[in-house]
Amino acid sequence: MTSAAIYARVSSARQKKDQTIGSQTAALRAHASALHLELPEEWVFEDEGHSGATLVRPALERLRDMIATGCVDVVLCYSPDRLARKFAYQALLIEEFARSGCRVEFVKGPRGDSPEDQLLIQFQGMFAEYEKAQLMERYRRGKTYRARTGSVNVLGGAPFGYRYDSGA
Repeated sequence: MTSAAIYARVSSARQKKDQTIGSQTAALRAHASALHLELPEEWVFEDEGHSGATLVRPALERLRDMIATGCVDVVLCYSPDRLARKFAYQALLIEEFARSGCRVEFVKGPRGDSPEDQLLIQFQGMFAEYEKAQLMERYRRGKTYRARTGSVNVLGGAPFGYRYDSGA
């Protein structure tokens, strides 16, 4: 039987609070079941609140270590941007896993190794990277605007040991 591991990731605190990682994991479990893959419970790796713009993520590091042992046949991931937000990181991880005899399969994404599928993965990776850059720019612009209009305290709260007196 083919052995599978699951990798799911959400980057923001809001996504973590809304438990969107649970919906990813449920979809991945259903996918593994439909394909009759062997999925040990300890092979479900979840990074909650970790950006896909970096490779330093606790669950991803544990997954990479496990794959290096050669015991995993396939890693299931919801979509390419859940694996990594940078195309170069996606390509690096897919290649690293392949060297250990493990393939990556996306529930929402290309399903094969054809040149067309590889091209689609590359496009999705580039768009994910672009989307991340756009989100960062919007966030920066919004913060700057709120600071200039005085609606945001640049400290984000009272300094340690102090409190704001709203009755003054």
